[in-house]
Amino acid sequence: MTAANKNIVDTYARLFEGLDTLTKLELIERLSKSLKKEKDLKESAFYKSFGAFETEKSAEDLVNEIKASRKFLEKELKF
Repeated sequence: MTAANKNIVDTYARLFEGLDTLTKLELIERLSKSLKKEKDLKESAFYKSFGAFETEKSAEDLVNEIKASRKFLEKELKF
């Protein structure tokens, strides 16, 4: 934990000292939910990065299109 983060935690801890038990429990619940939501968003983004390529073309058409778009330069190398 960085010094800045420690200072923030200490400041919030002092603010929470004056709160009643139910309010503190509500804060704990909301913090827990925010951590779970953050984890879910990270997992969702990770899994969204995988997936099938969506197209109407067949695999053979895609292969042929890729091969047809290749351009090779026959250039003589001078040593």
